Amino acid sequence: MAMLRMTVFIILVAFVYNYYRSKNKNRLAVLEGVPDDEYDYVIIGAGSAGSVLAARLSEDKHSKVLLIEAGGHYDESENFHIPLLWTLSQKTKYDWEFYTEPQTQSSQGLKDKRAFWPRGKVLGGTSVLNAMQYTRGSPFDFDEWEAAGCEGWGYEDVLPYFLKAEDIQITELETSKYHSKGGPLAVSNGHITPLTDVFTRAGQELGYNVTDYNGEDQEGFSIVQKTIRNGVRSSTGLEYLGRANGRQNLHISTNTLATKIEVINKRAVGVFYIKDSKKRYVKARKEIILSAGAVNSPHLLMLSGIGPEKHLKEMNIPLVANLPVGENYRIMKWCF
Repeated sequence: MAMLRMTVFIILVAFVYNYYRSKNKNRLAVLEGVPDDEYDYVIIGAGSAGSVLAARLSEDKHSKVLLIEAGGHYDESENFHIPLLWTLSQKTKYDWEFYTEPQTQSSQGLKDKRAFWPRGKVLGGTSVLNAMQYTRGSPFDFDEWEAAGCEGWGYEDVLPYFLKAEDIQITELETSKYHSKGGPLAVSNGHITPLTDVFTRAGQELGYNVTDYNGEDQEGFSIVQKTIRNGVRSSTGLEYLGRANGRQNLHISTNTLATKIEVINKRAVGVFYIKDSKKRYVKARKEIILSAGAVNSPHLLMLSGIGPEKHLKEMNIPLVANLPVGENYRIMKWCF
């Protein structure tokens, strides 16, 4: 009986997805050939950050923007858009398939004590592969960053940008000052089983509040919030790049691997990349924006000669700037 219910549920989700796609027939256009030789902005990585940056920068019709993505299109697999099938996209060609180094205080039950760390290699990046849980983080963390010298990163500073990005689908939170409607990113209720109500009632019986963990108070029990719109994953690629579709000043190049940033007189001026098995080069008139993720961004910086001098010397990479790139990195994640 449980299997029958699951089958029916999958069929219904697939129906909703296909209905949604039928109403949005304009597939996001990407470059069929090679990018031009020069742009105002070159963005490396079309994940959550890169998709947003490309959409926002290309709003200026006078700016010519190139978005480089090592992976493919988010429409190459329906699994990307059906929330229930999110695990099927991991350990595929759309995933960088990173693993952590052997750990001493975690991952003790995993092979070689290494945790699997899926990272998206597709338009939309990891927002296409993850479990869609919408969590902003603790306001105290933002305030600590500001106190440590990160001016403009206090919670009151970043909250307006969270609100600008959000399109809340949860009725009881529509009037909350911590949520808003009209943004690109849908945030919906993650209630999918009656057990959700059982857990929240259990929390209340223990003396805890039922709270909004993206609101004023994070202490308590809460129903998870998901980046889903009408049964379809609300990835940054779909929501941000999709809205920018058709802009003549935005070029999106998939299956394009950036290999080095060229720096002349302490200024980043161009990007070497590989497309169609050939090494190529593109120049940036204004800026190069590196948004290739927490692993690939420092990796590309070091390939470009920006990083710890000792390590670059070991790798025979000419030094451009001796900086502690990649040091003191910490990760806290779910382990699959």
